[in-house]
Amino acid sequence: MNTTRHTLKKAIVLSVALGMGAAAFAQSGSANPVLRGAQVTEDALVDALAIDQPEVAGGGATRGFRPATRPGGAAPAKAGPGKASLLLTFGTDSADISPETQNVLDTLARALQSDALAGFSFKVEGHADARGDADHNQRLSQLRAESVAAYLVNKHGILPERLSAIGKGSAEPLNKARIDAAENRRVTIVTTRN
Repeated sequence: MNTTRHTLKKAIVLSVALGMGAAAFAQSGSANPVLRGAQVTEDALVDALAIDQPEVAGGGATRGFRPATRPGGAAPAKAGPGKASLLLTFGTDSADISPETQNVLDTLARALQSDALAGFSFKVEGHADARGDADHNQRLSQLRAESVAAYLVNKHGILPERLSAIGKGSAEPLNKARIDAAENRRVTIVTTRN
């Protein structure tokens, strides 16, 4: 009976700790949340990917200026983290782009073609969860990043020199508590300066 109580207490403490860990993960992820579904909008992507352009010597403006307003009169993009993580759907052990993923990438392409992001290049980073062999995850994440970049170039005419595909394997999980978590299988778009 005493062993049962001790086991029950451990289970309760573990449950509370896991709940607190999940809450901390949700809060810590807010700086660079994984955008999914309806969260993936052109404005959200522009806001996440826009970064301040440094001034050139003499105080002049750079090529990557931001317009005073967005199309439709919306406020201009604010400097963001220069990074957007997208939850993209790939089949198991596949780099084929699904119809759901195509819709997200179509929105991403419109953001990349916006005036606010015209002067930037981007790293397309593929990520995998930690299930499976590390070498296989590395290759798979590279193929997924290349697949996304190829789609943006071939379907939307994004200049290939603006995109570099990089496979990160399972080295940078967002959710370390659950190796198979969906947010660990993602593509991250990172803004780089030209």
